[in-house]
Amino acid sequence: MCGICGYVEYEKEAGPQTLKTMSARIIHRGPDDEGFYQEGPAALAARRLSIIDLSTGHQPLPSHSRNSWITYNGEVYNFPELRRELEARGTVFRTRSDTEVVVNLYEEFGLDFAKKLRGMFAFAIYDSQQERLVLVRDRIGKKPLYYCLKANGNLIFGSEIKSILPYPGIDRSVDPVALDLYLTLEYVPAPYAIFSAIRKVPAGHMLVYEKGRLSITPYWHLEHETTARPLAALTEEFLTLLKEAVKIRMIADVPLGAFLSGGIDSSAIVAMMAKASGEPIKTFSIGFEEKSYSELPYAQAVADRFQTDHYVRHLSPDIRSLVLRLAEFGDEPLGDFSNFPTYLVSATAREKVTVVLSGDGGDEMFGGYEHYVAQKISRFLDCPPFRPLHPLLSKFSKLFPPSELKKGAVNRIKRYSEGFAHPWQNRHFRWMLFLTAAEKKRLYSTDFMQVEFLKDLYQRPPFEAYFSESLPFPGINRDLFLDVKSYLADDIMVKVDRMSMATSLEARAPFLDHRLAEFAFSLAPSLKVRGLTGKWFLKQALAGILPARNIFRQKEGFSIPIKNWLKRELKDLLMESLAPEKIRDLGLFNPATISTWIREHLENRENHSHRLWALIQFQLWAERFGR
Repeated sequence: MCGICGYVEYEKEAGPQTLKTMSARIIHRGPDDEGFYQEGPAALAARRLSIIDLSTGHQPLPSHSRNSWITYNGEVYNFPELRRELEARGTVFRTRSDTEVVVNLYEEFGLDFAKKLRGMFAFAIYDSQQERLVLVRDRIGKKPLYYCLKANGNLIFGSEIKSILPYPGIDRSVDPVALDLYLTLEYVPAPYAIFSAIRKVPAGHMLVYEKGRLSITPYWHLEHETTARPLAALTEEFLTLLKEAVKIRMIADVPLGAFLSGGIDSSAIVAMMAKASGEPIKTFSIGFEEKSYSELPYAQAVADRFQTDHYVRHLSPDIRSLVLRLAEFGDEPLGDFSNFPTYLVSATAREKVTVVLSGDGGDEMFGGYEHYVAQKISRFLDCPPFRPLHPLLSKFSKLFPPSELKKGAVNRIKRYSEGFAHPWQNRHFRWMLFLTAAEKKRLYSTDFMQVEFLKDLYQRPPFEAYFSESLPFPGINRDLFLDVKSYLADDIMVKVDRMSMATSLEARAPFLDHRLAEFAFSLAPSLKVRGLTGKWFLKQALAGILPARNIFRQKEGFSIPIKNWLKRELKDLLMESLAPEKIRDLGLFNPATISTWIREHLENRENHSHRLWALIQFQLWAERFGR
């Protein structure tokens, strides 16, 4: 696991220390080693967190011919068989690393090589013979990859935005479209980045920059056809795929463990690890004082069942300091509340291990989120006879003050009614949007507001393309596809990558093995959400393997009591970050609207935690990176 950065220059701009400065900005991603390659127009740098081949995996690393050089972040789990294939073709290897396999695979198979890779990765290969830079990001988007193409033809890239910014002349102006999408969704979707001059390589895509010409193309697609095989056969195939996905992710030359929330996904991973290991698995959990947020009893039940070496940490009472510390690791603002527990469980795990396996991806593959059920219900309530009742539901929900509980009937009714404020064409995204067009008109300043921002999500790039691609998928699989293309790659994976790498910990996600993902999308929608039960297939497949209380309990999610903290522990930060004078200085928002939201939230008349937290995160980001 590493951090990468570099550039290709057609017009000399970088100084003698530029590459080293870029690399130093991401030392947390690779504290064990650093390396540099500079020849002709190309410059590559690598920060290394040693996982496999601890002694000879130094990067950047050349191909057998030395015509191509690679700087590489990630793990390719099928590298042993790929290595054997290349050796049979005459390639001679100098190391035991997967990095060397990847660069030689490129030389042997050209641009088709990425289709052979199985794992999580983001890497750059410079081919001196073709004068070609190749950037590749894994299929699901587990590893980040940013780039900037300047007007003079110079291209700069990096694992994080902060590694690109030291290059001379990078424009730091905020992209207004990216900012609007962030406030709408709580994350910035690819290909956008918060800076106008910088873009993301989308998940499952390859960027080729050759002699001044840039192209970005996908190398992987999810198929929409479903299978009609018997449930027993499907269950057997699933368990075989899951066991293999876990087993190959347990390959490491360093200590290894697992995140354990007590939910069905992380519990399933721990169960498979326990079967594959000859010694107790180390597992790690986070707890909260608020009982409705704590899942520790469920995690402990799994730890007891599989006799793991279990470690627990409670969220620190000094929440403000933690908020400010985590702001340093965010290249872009991210409104996802769960970055706190993700960071703390990563820090806890890093004290004992260097690699962890997580349950990320189970919800998006098998239909675990409540909004999939909400979308199913809404298909009936969106019919013309019921549409006049939608405003009445919203008015009814306002009769009750927000509850301090994590969920509960009141909170669910309120969130559901908010979804009806968005058009049905937005599909399940209506339950994941945090600003309506009317709210944007009140929040955005005259100078910032654009007509484009008021369009429905399905009419705006990149979502208009996602919606079009999703049309052949049946039922709930269409919603799952939309989440894989956006929310999973641009929110969940960003959160896990930044928070784990902030502690120099590698996180691996077996549910996101692309073969397992392809299997999941071959399942009929009726196997994902049956009645009002999400993850129906997963629950049936794991019955008898996991404790029943872990399988059939209500979905909770890895979240924190931010709505309560904003009234207490984080109230000072709220008032300071969103003070009217600071909002006026930004020139983007209406201070009166934000003050109203703050007052309503503190008086417990409305729950504005998502909107306020997104604004706080943007303000903290702007103070650190927006200069």
